[in-house]
Amino acid sequence: MAVGVWISLFVYFALMIIIGLYAMRTSTSSSEAYMLGGRTLSPKVAALSAGASDMSGWLLLGLPGALYISGLASAWIGIGLFIGAFINWILVAPRLREQTVQHGNAITIPAFLANRFPAQALSLRTVSALVIVIFFVVYTASGLVAGGKLFESAFAGIFNVAGISDYAMGILITLGVVLAYTVVGGFLAVSMTDFVQGCIMMLALVIIPAVVLFGEGGGGYAQASATLNQVDPALLSWTAGLTFIGWLSALSWGLGYFGQPHIIVRFMAIRTLKDVPIARNICMSWMGISLIGSISLGIFGRAYAIRNNLDVADPETIFIILSELLFHPLITGFLYAALLAAIMSTISSQLLVSSSSLTEDFYRLFLRKQATDRECVMAGRGCVVAVGLMAALIASDPDSQVLGLVSHAWAGFGAAFGPLIILSLMWPRTTGVGAIAGLVVGAATVMIWISLGWNSEFMGGPGVYEIIPGYIASWIAIMVGSVSDFKSRRDSITG
Repeated sequence: MAVGVWISLFVYFALMIIIGLYAMRTSTSSSEAYMLGGRTLSPKVAALSAGASDMSGWLLLGLPGALYISGLASAWIGIGLFIGAFINWILVAPRLREQTVQHGNAITIPAFLANRFPAQALSLRTVSALVIVIFFVVYTASGLVAGGKLFESAFAGIFNVAGISDYAMGILITLGVVLAYTVVGGFLAVSMTDFVQGCIMMLALVIIPAVVLFGEGGGGYAQASATLNQVDPALLSWTAGLTFIGWLSALSWGLGYFGQPHIIVRFMAIRTLKDVPIARNICMSWMGISLIGSISLGIFGRAYAIRNNLDVADPETIFIILSELLFHPLITGFLYAALLAAIMSTISSQLLVSSSSLTEDFYRLFLRKQATDRECVMAGRGCVVAVGLMAALIASDPDSQVLGLVSHAWAGFGAAFGPLIILSLMWPRTTGVGAIAGLVVGAATVMIWISLGWNSEFMGGPGVYEIIPGYIASWIAIMVGSVSDFKSRRDSITG
């Protein structure tokens, strides 16, 4: 591996740790400072932090790989995510920023739900925190698997010494750097590094498609389109081979945004309510550019591979292959850093949200009710390390199916928390009973749907993405439970 690649990666890792040390000066004075940055995020930092922590390695690996295989029909997932993110910023962001302050200055989603529905506070806080920690351990593991795969693919044979594989070393390096700046600097460090990582990701997704199309061997848009048409005209079709159910399932990924704790917690941390529209515009611009770049990378990367007789055994590695093939080692290292940025930005956010729930909703709630802020900060740091180590243990098997669980975790979070967050913010008649019902029914429906295989095949036809039935069931459960509870309490008062 060229020295230039290592120089770029070293600079990137060093920058992340320096940001963590800088953030430590202002982010460790209290639990709110460590876990929510003291609600002082500027619009640009909040915007790119929300975007970068959302997209993960999926933006640079999964989506381009899907486009490489099946063409533009796979782009509907990205379109659904863009629509969902925009509506999330419109409906949830301003209300959550305002109401989390009003309801006891809550600094975690479980704490907000408990303060919003005090009669069922303990049950809501415990169940929601448990769901968050369990799902995020798996979610974090999937990111570590992606980090391991990057090192295994890009640095083959470099680390495979003393019985430590390239894959295992990739996990250790990825986790080690993330833990370094997350443990030290907390939420502010995570958000500031997300900002830098988001910029790197977007630049990479502009540079590579541009070079693929217009650099040597690219041939431009017309040549790329002609090449794809010769291979399979369906590659340039938005609807080829796509049923209505398949189209709806792809778009429904956008529903998940309303219930992703590591994303919506950014709304709680924005500096002021008036900053929300500015952050929304920045985030959606970043997301639009990045998604177009990712889609272009997959579809035009396929044309480039055909024209230049490239052997692409795994379509999800097209980003890695083109980064190494087309650029000077210093730029290649920068592009590898972009992929690590996508992975690490999500891992750090998930670690911190899990740590916040463990600290505020378990440690402080059950073990040390009188714990000081400084004690909670130390406990939070310990929880970050603990969750990271559990995730690394799950990710240690390179043949594990953890990456396949990402879509399930997205659906589980979306169905469990999405309808609940929307209705708790916008429907005054929502009650704690309805909230618990929606949380449990949404998560259970997703798990049952997956276990029955209905996400792969449903009633003799194509599968239905589990977030759709989970969302519907959760929404109905919240409304029925709330109306029944409201009527029961009214009857008991009048009786």
